[in-house]
Amino acid sequence: MRLFAAVLPPDDVADELAAEVAQLKTLPGADGLRWTGRPGWHFTLAFYGEVDDDLVPDLSARLERAAHRTDSFPLALRGGGQFGHGRALWTGAEGDLATLRLLADRSEAAGRKAGVEMGEHRRYKAHLTVARSRSAVDVRPYVQTLGEFTGRTWTVGELTLVRSNLPKSGVAGEQPRYEAVARWPLEGAG
Repeated sequence: MRLFAAVLPPDDVADELAAEVAQLKTLPGADGLRWTGRPGWHFTLAFYGEVDDDLVPDLSARLERAAHRTDSFPLALRGGGQFGHGRALWTGAEGDLATLRLLADRSEAAGRKAGVEMGEHRRYKAHLTVARSRSAVDVRPYVQTLGEFTGRTWTVGELTLVRSNLPKSGVAGEQPRYEAVARWPLEGAG
């Protein structure tokens, strides 16, 4: 199954982002972007890709330990940016980014120790993708608008293992489906 570890924003924070995205969609050229659906809004901590079913129990146990060792922390959606010359438009985060990075590092280590092929390590960049494009797009007006966006602060209290089911129908605009496989509370035990 295709898995990743994530932090999910609560519903009221997603509501604020939905209002901001609705404004972004009114900008010229917005129909040239593939907007990420609300169910897909998350901060990916570690992407595992296709994971053998046999590895999932060990991965889950290691993620549970990572959550047990990590304190809950404040986070808010803030600002925006792009990757790949407009191929991905995102909103960022503010708050306790050091703990968010620590949780990302622990999530990646959990995958490696469980035997998941993780590829090359990259420094974690907190972002929540709101739109994508198959080709380079000038997203400067969107980034500028997102630059003024700050959502309310919430307390991140859990780590979630998410399964992504990629579209198979071939219908234009179809989004991946996401389902929480497991959730563990952040308990701050060291």
